Amino acid sequence: MIKKYLILSLFILLSINYALAQGNYGIIFPKSESERNQSCRSCFSAFQQKPKEVNFTIKNDNGNLYFHTNDKTWFNSLFTSNDDGIAIDVVSNDIYDCTIENIKTDQIRGELLRPVYASRLKSGLKSIGENSYRVLVGKLPDNLKNKELEYNMLFLGNKTLCRYQIIYDIKAYKWDLLDMGMYLDSISFKNERVSDTGDESFQITYKTLRFKIPFEKNKTQYSSADIKPVYDSLNLTNFNIKSINIKAYSSIEGSLERNIELQQERANSIAKAIQSYQKPNIRTTISSSENWVEFLNDIEGTQHENLKLLSKDELKSKLVGSFSQDMEHYLKNHRKAVITLELERKDIYKAKSSTELVSLFNSSIKDGKLDEAAQIQNSIFEKLKNKEVSPDILKNMEIPAQLKFINFLNNNSAIKYQLDQKQLIIVRNELETLKKLEAKNPKVRYNLVALKFLIWRHNIEPVNDDKFKSEIYALKSFGIDQQLIDRMMINYHIIKSEKYMRERDYKNKDKSVNYITNAYKKVSLSDFDYFSLAQYLVYYANTDKAAELLTKKVRSIDVDEDLLFYYLNLTLTDNELTKTDAYRAIMLNAINLNSNRYCKIFNAVENGGVTFQLLANDYLRKSYCESCTQ
Repeated sequence: MIKKYLILSLFILLSINYALAQGNYGIIFPKSESERNQSCRSCFSAFQQKPKEVNFTIKNDNGNLYFHTNDKTWFNSLFTSNDDGIAIDVVSNDIYDCTIENIKTDQIRGELLRPVYASRLKSGLKSIGENSYRVLVGKLPDNLKNKELEYNMLFLGNKTLCRYQIIYDIKAYKWDLLDMGMYLDSISFKNERVSDTGDESFQITYKTLRFKIPFEKNKTQYSSADIKPVYDSLNLTNFNIKSINIKAYSSIEGSLERNIELQQERANSIAKAIQSYQKPNIRTTISSSENWVEFLNDIEGTQHENLKLLSKDELKSKLVGSFSQDMEHYLKNHRKAVITLELERKDIYKAKSSTELVSLFNSSIKDGKLDEAAQIQNSIFEKLKNKEVSPDILKNMEIPAQLKFINFLNNNSAIKYQLDQKQLIIVRNELETLKKLEAKNPKVRYNLVALKFLIWRHNIEPVNDDKFKSEIYALKSFGIDQQLIDRMMINYHIIKSEKYMRERDYKNKDKSVNYITNAYKKVSLSDFDYFSLAQYLVYYANTDKAAELLTKKVRSIDVDEDLLFYYLNLTLTDNELTKTDAYRAIMLNAINLNSNRYCKIFNAVENGGVTFQLLANDYLRKSYCESCTQ
């Protein structure tokens, strides 16, 4: 009787385990590390040896789910036995709805699909482009087709779960070359967002100035007299204001709607006061937000630091009455406008027609009035940049091929290239002719090297890497500023890293990337450049370095929006970092800058988000539900 009972008990236990296994398609979920290590040795080895440049993801193509990778050799190393494979866990975003109190924390988050094992994976892998492969690993169940979904991966070794992988969509791009500009009378950059180096020779037509104006409590109107000291300090004798960008910030106490309204009034008043100083209309952009980031930064390490633990609504409700007055010594510093002015040099020939300008230019050249001719040439260039005249105007400018006119000839060639990069080889040949006229002319030498970068990158003509490097460094002997040479050397290693990557020479690729991460500190970079550099580092699998690069920038109230959101994309998956007070200030800064963009981070990968599975983090879910569902 006892024997029958034991047999029956054993049968029931085996039946339960069999049913559980069948519910998970026979996948074994190990109960100990030793059990996992024994079954997953090959899988662990493949991931340990995976070059950081190897990428993989799951993509939905009309209900068919494909595993994508850029490395066939690594893919095949994952599956050494017949029982090594992949299974997909299809996760729906409705499990993170803000009305749900307790988020599901099971190991399988959604609906598990039948595994695909080594034989089918290897035979089904197809090339779909250069270094791009995919294989079918599942089909979307009908009950999930109308939902917002993501696809987690189970990597299996001997039918055992070895690795559960969530895919995050962190944008990464090959970095375009740093704008080297072209040497006209001085350096003229294509990208007006290039940072001012502080050297006047780097600026020919445009300047960008930034300053701050504090706001007095309850004051909304600014007169021209209030702005005059600022205006006078700009020394605008030779410049007009082309555009104004005003970012207005209120202190955090009081109604959000009233604070935004107040800042708009203040910003409009400032714009009107500045406009009163010149007749040409000024293009104006205004944005307003509450200054959470500086408030949270300022109370750090003080007796009020515990306020950081409160939600936004809780904090606002506390900042009233006498407590608000007690905190005024902090709050008064948070009411301000950050104003960025783009300036353009005044042009006394602006009203002249193109025919008149060409006639005046040719006469000035003929009469030897070279200073006057230079001003007219710049006026023509401005009309070309603004597309007010045809590039054919350059053919009508009569400049003798003589040494004393070499700068005019160089300018015409340089602007021709800036207007149309298809003229690359024609302009290069023109500059080579000018080099024969004056071999040591620094502007001609610089422009030739700048053009050679494009010839090299696009394989238009063969370029000897080592000789080209020597050519770049040799610019110093012609009087070219070291910062310009440093920018060129960053570009040199951008191209080298691309070439090494194509050759799968990861060791030398890393050397070029390391050169760039050290060299960028030597040159003056704008927020735009920092943002681009971070994307470049992520493209070459240096995510930690990218985040480190941006960390100091993102705690500033006037941080560039693209840069701030890219930092969030890089770091939101770090559960420990997102718990910190400093990170909360950064998140609030992002919400204030663009709440819609912040909320979209938590969309599905296929819908432009990083991943909605970030909402499994209680802290991030609280932030999302507070800011994105009202």
